Amino acid sequence: MICLSHESVLNYYNTNFQLMQHHNYSLGELENMMPWEREIYIMLLMQFLKDEQERQKNEQAKYKSQRR
Repeated sequence: MICLSHESVLNYYNTNFQLMQHHNYSLGELENMMPWEREIYIMLLMQFLKDEQERQKNEQAKYKSQRR
């Protein structure tokens, strides 16, 4: 297991669990990533989730304004 110095062991396992359960990564894929590669994928995933949340918020606002 390769951990980055700024990432706790608990956070490492929690992130792996979330990636496996919700985003279909395998443990082998995660453990075979270089630390910098893992950080890039996590950063991209976080940006995607943020964009998706914003899109959903905009859709809800549009739906509410159409109902009035």
